[in-house]
Amino acid sequence: MQKYAVIDIGSNSVRLMLLADGKVLYKTLNTTRLGEGIAQSSRLKAEAIERTAAAVETFYKRALQEGACKVFAFATAAVRSAENGREFVSAVYSRCGVAVEVVSGETEAELGILGALGKSDGAVIDVGGASTELVVKQNSRLVYKKSVDIGVVRLKDLCGTDKRAIWQTVLEKISAFNGVPKATLYAIGGTATTLAALSLGLQTYSFEKVTGHTIEKEVLRGMAETLLSSSPQEIAKMPCVTKGREDVLAGGAAILVAVLDRLGFDGITVSDMDNLEGYAIRKGLLE
Repeated sequence: MQKYAVIDIGSNSVRLMLLADGKVLYKTLNTTRLGEGIAQSSRLKAEAIERTAAAVETFYKRALQEGACKVFAFATAAVRSAENGREFVSAVYSRCGVAVEVVSGETEAELGILGALGKSDGAVIDVGGASTELVVKQNSRLVYKKSVDIGVVRLKDLCGTDKRAIWQTVLEKISAFNGVPKATLYAIGGTATTLAALSLGLQTYSFEKVTGHTIEKEVLRGMAETLLSSSPQEIAKMPCVTKGREDVLAGGAAILVAVLDRLGFDGITVSDMDNLEGYAIRKGLLE
């Protein structure tokens, strides 16, 4: 059995995916918030670099212990936008010898739609920690792709729990999405999958049940309003809300609702498959 691992270093979480013979065995995560404070500073915090590099090393060692013959790693918005992003890349390499590939916003969007839809047409939105990507494929061609610098961690840093400020900031940032072709809209990433689990009333997360679940716009709007009116402590008690997402989930829901309103979409269809799978497909590791 040929095993490989892929590590996704996001602005909020580090995720590990283990594969064997072209199949995904499992995915897991550690919320380290690498992008903490990125809205106020152009540099990654030393403590964020340290805890995230340590998480990558832990996942790397776990992958090797479980039989992975090679471990790939890629980083997204927090690293690519920070002045000292290379410092983080060096920190990871010095700890475990993993060469982190820093992907562009457009590449991140391409990986997301490849993982979620494979060869199928459609639109994909990925609300991340420091950025949000939107990409559309028609007739097997990418006809639109754009990344904007707003995500759940950046939004929290900018607005805290101020509901009015959250909506104003989100509307301003997502105004950069223009001329988006109409298509079925799929949503990927932790915000979308958590909202799907809450919408379904799941007590335990299930990627099979979440993938393919559709949340209508008005239902999503109601969820966003409820979350924005709840404290992080209250949200943390909700089922399927992983530790480290309780203080950013409301902002993520607001981003999704604002995008739906602006672009005239009726809702989102959620997929647990995302840029992790997309990266593995690009590397020839996944069928």
